[in-house]
Amino acid sequence: MSGFFEELRRRKVYRVAIAYVVVSWALAQGLAQVLPVFDISNSVIRVVIALLLIGFPVALVLAWVFDVTSQGIRATSTPSVPVARRRRNLIMLIAIGVIISVAAGFFLLPRASARKVDKSIAVLPFQNLSDEKENAYFADGMQDDILTNLSKIGDLKVISRTSVMSYRDGARNAREIGKSLGVGTLLEGSVRRSGNRVRVNVQLINANNDEHIWAEDYDRELTDVFAIQTDLAQKIASALQAKLSPNEKARLDRRPTRDSDAYLLYVQAHGYANRPDRFRDTSLKAEELFEQAIKLDRNFAAAYAGLSMVESWLYHESEPIPAHREKARLNAEESLRLQPNLPEGHLALGFSYYYGDRDYERALSEFEIAKRDLPNEADAYSAIAAIQRRQGKWAESTANFEKAVSLDPKNANVLFNLGLNYMAQRDFETADKIFDRAIAADPQAFASRGMKSALAIAWKGDVGFVEKQLSLVPGEFDPDGLVTAARVGILMLQRKFADALKLLQQFRGETLLYPDTGPCPKALLEGRLYLYQGDKTKAQAAFERARPVAEQLVRDAPGDPGRHVQLGAVLAGLGLKEEAVNEGRKAVESVPESQDAFEGPQATAALAEIYAWVGEYDEAFRLLDHLLKVPNGLTVPALKLDPVWDPLRKDPRFQALIDKYAATR
Repeated sequence: MSGFFEELRRRKVYRVAIAYVVVSWALAQGLAQVLPVFDISNSVIRVVIALLLIGFPVALVLAWVFDVTSQGIRATSTPSVPVARRRRNLIMLIAIGVIISVAAGFFLLPRASARKVDKSIAVLPFQNLSDEKENAYFADGMQDDILTNLSKIGDLKVISRTSVMSYRDGARNAREIGKSLGVGTLLEGSVRRSGNRVRVNVQLINANNDEHIWAEDYDRELTDVFAIQTDLAQKIASALQAKLSPNEKARLDRRPTRDSDAYLLYVQAHGYANRPDRFRDTSLKAEELFEQAIKLDRNFAAAYAGLSMVESWLYHESEPIPAHREKARLNAEESLRLQPNLPEGHLALGFSYYYGDRDYERALSEFEIAKRDLPNEADAYSAIAAIQRRQGKWAESTANFEKAVSLDPKNANVLFNLGLNYMAQRDFETADKIFDRAIAADPQAFASRGMKSALAIAWKGDVGFVEKQLSLVPGEFDPDGLVTAARVGILMLQRKFADALKLLQQFRGETLLYPDTGPCPKALLEGRLYLYQGDKTKAQAAFERARPVAEQLVRDAPGDPGRHVQLGAVLAGLGLKEEAVNEGRKAVESVPESQDAFEGPQATAALAEIYAWVGEYDEAFRLLDHLLKVPNGLTVPALKLDPVWDPLRKDPRFQALIDKYAATR
């Protein structure tokens, strides 16, 4: 063995081995610094290291066989030793080289992988360490503003706020969170506010190995909170090697307001406006707080944009009255007058065009601007997708909803809308899985459970599943009568008309929020239930009570197709055929399928119901034949169940339709 090591020294193999290791190490370190600058994948470093490791035994063999002399490279002289020993020495040299390379590979390659930090981040909820626990909203606001700043950097992937809120409480496992959200880094932090002093501690964590990349502490005046947010965004971008364009840097440097009290009101308003369980009451609270912030700072462009989006939401979801529509437009325009390049202002103006005017082209133009300047904002992609499905562009719409989900993977509302797309295209199995994901993201999300229930009926005619879901709803939870309306609807499908009437009459309000059609006169549902039981006298009286309520609802929002549908149903119950059909046609004309492939079929179905109840069977069957084959139309199981189609059941064309479309459901 001693002869082998003497040969290593004589042949200068030690010198070559040391030189090879030094040069290889320097090359790997240099590549690790240079490649990210040119956006070259970190995998290149791992490939280079692997090649250098493979080359190490080769370099040892070449050093053994050859020598560098003044006459050039020559074969190393070989002493007169037996051939068997020379062969053994060479085999030992190769084995040692391979062992060293393999051992080094186990050590170096994982580290080369670990050095890669993806340009993706999730900003986890900040801990509130303030003595006043009501300051929790301020910690949320800090988190949200930092996240918003990061979302303006196009070279980063930033997970939206809703998806990270589930990690507010409890132990955090960086690897699991990173895998669940699809990001390489996490930002954790805590906030302590005392009067006008703010202390912020943050840590940037590699989600792949739970190692801290860096940490920062800030102890500033409340008025310096924007400087903290800007500094953090720039340091995170630098740590993740993300490029900042001049426009992005300018947007980060801009202070939204110089009034700290206005900022605090804005933070609270933003929290209410972006709740997952956003109902009318929370939207009205957000409206009030945004308006207070604007009173303190008339130049607060972001507050105008926030108020505009709240008004658009109220108009779209609960109160389609002109006042909300006008406030949405005026506040969006004011935000852009104050700050023409404010992406949130363009987003707000887009919603104003979309919800208020159904002007899809102008809305899309604004949403594209918002998407360009807020490349990580899921709302922009969702808004574009929502318009595209109304335009009948189902594939493009679904792709944009999928992109929104990638940016906000735990947002039940985004998942809900993606599920609606698959459901509308009768891909019921995929839709069912998406709704399950929405429920897992937010187990309290009534909308997701409700739509999974509607899917069970449309897909399989399964009413029992709906009963089970409704049994999970807390007894006191009934926003605007929505749950009562759902329970009454299920009892109708089960033909338990007496039970449905008893439940309905326990509700004290004059209207209930009914799925798809908005506020519905309670007396209209009572009239239908009396008719289903054969009591025409009580039905007539109920419809008479419902008529002035339905007419007032139409006067309040004449552009709302759902309200015309309700009035048409009341008039049909009263036997006023021409007037009923006229209201149904108004609903269809306000959202024709040629202009709205998503909501249009629902208005068409309502007109078909009116035709059925006033005895216009030919028209009813013509529309049903159409609805059973278009996206977001009727399904065979729903047609079989719903008593609203009872006037048609004795006609042989009814069964013929069921047989014709049974395979497609």
